[in-house]
Amino acid sequence: MPHSKHSHSRPVYSTDKGRLCPQCQRAVADCVCGKSRPAGIGDGVVRIRRETKGRGGKAVTVIDGLPLAPPELKALAKALKKRCGVGGSTRESSIVIQGDARDTVKQELEKRGYTVKLAGG
Repeated sequence: MPHSKHSHSRPVYSTDKGRLCPQCQRAVADCVCGKSRPAGIGDGVVRIRRETKGRGGKAVTVIDGLPLAPPELKALAKALKKRCGVGGSTRESSIVIQGDARDTVKQELEKRGYTVKLAGG
């Protein structure tokens, strides 16, 4: 099997162990990361969508699928909010940025090495 073109890639699945923790590289069931383990591992693709439902018609950008522990998620949210010049928050395993900042967020996350898709309409 040829090596990936990205030198920072790592295995996410093993045929004998199943899904692997992105931090300690052990099977998810045997992970030793504890609370710092990401809440959801997902498929490795970060999805960015725009939502207005339940917000009085105001748009927000929601970022899901980041394989980060809560402290790193908060740090990334802070950097994205600063880059976009708006407010926002973290909810469970997602980041919410005020306004429609999908293009800016996509560029920033791709620059950081994530695989990004714009989801929704």
